Amino acid sequence: MKKAVTICTLVMLFNITGQSQNTYSNLRPEIINQQLLAFNSVKIPSQTFEYPVESNYENLSKVVSGNENAEAIESLSALQFKYAMMMNVDVETVSNTTLYNFIDEWFGTHYRMGGTTKKGIDCSAFTGRLLSVVYSFGVPRTAHEQFKICEHVNKEELMAGDLVFFNTRGGVSHVGVYLTNNHFVHSSSSNGVSISSLDDAYYAKKFIGGGRINQ
Repeated sequence: MKKAVTICTLVMLFNITGQSQNTYSNLRPEIINQQLLAFNSVKIPSQTFEYPVESNYENLSKVVSGNENAEAIESLSALQFKYAMMMNVDVETVSNTTLYNFIDEWFGTHYRMGGTTKKGIDCSAFTGRLLSVVYSFGVPRTAHEQFKICEHVNKEELMAGDLVFFNTRGGVSHVGVYLTNNHFVHSSSSNGVSISSLDDAYYAKKFIGGGRINQ
């Protein structure tokens, strides 16, 4: 059964559940403390996400279970845990630290039509800046122009860094950057810079297609 849970609730679950303490049993105490302190100190966006709590917790706990994963957990960061939980994926798959550091820096920035700064930014300005900083890609300014220069790809073929386009008010009028597990980051008029799912009813209905920048 799916439950609506806040990220903060998941943080508490991860730290106080007896099972999680058992999975740490083969790791060095200093590493356990280091990871838990870092995890607790992360600034978590106050959003509610809909997904199965049990499967997400399993994803997190299996990364830190047993001797064979001791080296892996030492290299994981609080940032990886944070975004893995948001997107319900294995923590080790959140590996592009440049990408997620960029997202974290901009997360929550207000939407502003025509905006290009942290005082407010619109969707195409955000995707343009992300692609420039993270992937060194240069793209046109508007969503429509970005769509025209892309190699168009189907939803099933999307990879991290691809663009996703939507018809929100006629034609190609909104754009985001695909991440993983059907999640994408964008500057939305309602939530500003945030992470959404292509499976959400609104975005599923408005989705036009994906685009890949080949440079």
